[in-house]
Amino acid sequence: MNSWMRTTALVLTIIGGLNWGLVGLFGFDLVAYLFGPMSILSRIVYVLVALSAITLAFVPSCLSLIHISEPTRRSYIS
Repeated sequence: MNSWMRTTALVLTIIGGLNWGLVGLFGFDLVAYLFGPMSILSRIVYVLVALSAITLAFVPSCLSLIHISEPTRRSYIS
């Protein structure tokens, strides 16, 4: 999978997550506000976000975009 495809999938998934956060916290659907409730454009955005999440979840090469590291441990001199 190309780097731009992985990056696009990550960005779309983040946008979808933020939209769901707005829906959960304030009952405000930004996608529906911008494109109309369940218009063809809204549905395209929802499908692209879903496909992006599926891609990030099931394509192992996409996991390299997300770097999870251990917390930095400081050694204190006593």
